[in-house]
Amino acid sequence: MAKEKGLTPQSQDFSEWYLEVIQRAELADYGPVRGTIVVRPYGYALWENIQGLLDRMFKETGHQNAYFPLFIPMSFLKREAEHVEGFSPELAVVTHAGGEELEEPLAVRPTSETVIGYMWSRWIKSYRDLPQLLNQWGNVVRWEMRTRPFLRTSEFLWQEGHTAHATREEAEEEVRRMLGIYARLAREYAALPVIEGLKTEKEKFAGAVYTTTIEAMMRDGKALQSGTSHYLGENFARAFDIKFQDKDLQVKYVHTTSWGLSWRFIGAIIMTHGDDGGLILPPRLAPIQVVVVPIYREESRERVLEAAFDLKKRLLQAGLRVHLDDRDQYTPGYKFHEWELKGVPFRIELGPKDLEAGEAVLASRLGGKERLSLEVLPTLLPEKLEVFHQGLYQRALDFQKAHTRKVDTYGEFKEAVQEGFALAFHCGDKACEKAIQEETTATTRCVPFEAEPEEGLCVRCGRPSAYGKRVVFAKAY
Repeated sequence: MAKEKGLTPQSQDFSEWYLEVIQRAELADYGPVRGTIVVRPYGYALWENIQGLLDRMFKETGHQNAYFPLFIPMSFLKREAEHVEGFSPELAVVTHAGGEELEEPLAVRPTSETVIGYMWSRWIKSYRDLPQLLNQWGNVVRWEMRTRPFLRTSEFLWQEGHTAHATREEAEEEVRRMLGIYARLAREYAALPVIEGLKTEKEKFAGAVYTTTIEAMMRDGKALQSGTSHYLGENFARAFDIKFQDKDLQVKYVHTTSWGLSWRFIGAIIMTHGDDGGLILPPRLAPIQVVVVPIYREESRERVLEAAFDLKKRLLQAGLRVHLDDRDQYTPGYKFHEWELKGVPFRIELGPKDLEAGEAVLASRLGGKERLSLEVLPTLLPEKLEVFHQGLYQRALDFQKAHTRKVDTYGEFKEAVQEGFALAFHCGDKACEKAIQEETTATTRCVPFEAEPEEGLCVRCGRPSAYGKRVVFAKAY
């Protein structure tokens, strides 16, 4: 439970801080079924802003939204061996419905590659039917043993993109394009400095030829996989017999991709930017960018509120997301604390003395206050929000750099992953990778696309590197 007088400090117990801030900031609460959460309006508004931006970017790149069934025949999942093996431990399965036992059990959607593959086998006949560029907004169920709000829940909201192409080249171009969209969302809107890279064979998506990822560093030094894009090759095409006649009249299998980003992205925002005072939300995604808090006694109430409403109107006209906190039952100090906890980038304090001076006090969630003219405030705030975004991004980037180390010995490796990212050579052997995880709890996060080519020996076993560059290792959520 959250402490009455404040949050547990991050340095004392980061996990407890995370759980407390989610509830105290009214992002979410626990549902009645183990592993489920209820997303409250403030949390859902944040998700809607993420969703709206992504949806626009998907449509700009030619994708269309569709919807596929929540229930998937178990026989579908079994058609792609690696896929069913990867998801079997997490499946929720319906065996009875309508008072009767079903002839075939139904899996509650863990992901939709199989049902979409089945439909594509009916829709795709010719090269004229390609490419298929689909996206689905929905929920999935993965029965997690250890759950944590937004990061690992038995049911979660996400988008899953699925595309089918005539050639491998087109499909691989799609994989990188969509990962680039996730990276753009992270950097330009969430102020998250992410590393784009390739997952190792051990860490790839079940059923993929390979998986690409964006990885972010949290304030406790752990990594969070924040979006993935997969090249599935012909694996699902062969499993579901998705063939087409090409321009050369040859019958071929399609090449497919899938890519997804879930509300775990909210977890990334919380844990990358938050501090002991609560959330700090990036302005371009924050449900409320500016909160106006009027300060008055009974004799000045009407005059201050009138000015506050006028200021809110002018801020809205400037295109800002604004909230006026005119609740009489709470003190200004209580309101200040609440909006700091909720991570609103800027707070405007407006009292009778400020009105007389034609000014207001602007307080930044990143620290600091200044007095500004009421006349120019709506004009200045958009630029100040931009500066806030850049400052938030730079703060996170500086933290990531300060907690990332190149290491060449296993001793150095073990020290580095206690604090952040370790950049090390790796042989690529799954057994060696598993041993590293068992011995240190660290996993490979990705082979960075932007890393310089470099040769070396595996940090654990001493065999030659399999990747021609250093791999990012870290403890992770």
